[in-house]
Amino acid sequence: MAVSSGEILFVKAVKDGIPNRDPLNDSDARRIFGEDDGRISLSDVSIKRDVRDYVLAKYPDGGGKDGRHYVFCREERTPDGKLLGRDRLAEAILERSGRKDSADKPTALLESTFDMRVFGAVFSVSKKSFHKTGPVQFGWAHSLHPVETKYVQGTVVMPSSDVGDAGKEEGKEQGTIWTTYILPFAVFAMPGVVNASVAAETQMSADDLELLLEGLWKGTLHRQARGRGIQQPLLLIHVEYTDKFFRIGYLEDYLHLEPGRDAWLGGQPPVSLEEVTLDISKLAGIIGNNSPYRDRIARIRWVKAPSLKVKGELPGEEWKMW
Repeated sequence: MAVSSGEILFVKAVKDGIPNRDPLNDSDARRIFGEDDGRISLSDVSIKRDVRDYVLAKYPDGGGKDGRHYVFCREERTPDGKLLGRDRLAEAILERSGRKDSADKPTALLESTFDMRVFGAVFSVSKKSFHKTGPVQFGWAHSLHPVETKYVQGTVVMPSSDVGDAGKEEGKEQGTIWTTYILPFAVFAMPGVVNASVAAETQMSADDLELLLEGLWKGTLHRQARGRGIQQPLLLIHVEYTDKFFRIGYLEDYLHLEPGRDAWLGGQPPVSLEEVTLDISKLAGIIGNNSPYRDRIARIRWVKAPSLKVKGELPGEEWKMW
């Protein structure tokens, strides 16, 4: 089944961590709007990693007989610990998927790897090269409110060096001190687009699209790391269009988090989900039954976390997929 052009809007929250650190700013949260604006951001790379890791966990064998759910952008090592380069990783995937003898390597890789079909790929190794733009592109996710991060430190109890059998110190006996930035709480909105024409070129299927959307939701829950904090998916909306060359665009701009920016400036940002309400009234007006683009919209579906308070009526059908 062919993939339709559409848009994705994904809202998630994080507590007690930095979901996407900026190595150029002492690993603090990424701020592309500046300190006065107060908002922080997540890169599309971070979101794609959530999806890839989920697909890897769900299909560790690549997806069974058809072998279409391998993930190319990942780390794999040889039994002796050497990291596989792109060329050897590609050959390993083709062998496992049963496409090793294919004369058309680029097509065989597209048939074998979920992330190449969905996100695209740049491959150039040993005189073999191809470039595919991904049919699914995500924008940066920005917090829907000002955020203040905190600089904290602690101590690791384990000694940083060994201590001799007779108690003689061979190194530092005390634990090491760690420092990091964290944020108490933040809600992010991330936009995405699906291009039907490009999907046909990469052989992205309707099943791939369903797995992508599932990966956004469940991948947020699955991927864990101490510094990422506790992350929770809140709302996922998928809009499909009748015209593959049409897009409303910037759906995230129609979201508003209450009580609003003025209430949070001056050192009082929200610290829990109970303190906020997501107003989707404007979004419903632009994509709902009274939308000026109603004849261009083929389908709207959504998933919402029960803990999220919403103002306004979500258009379309509730998605009970997960």
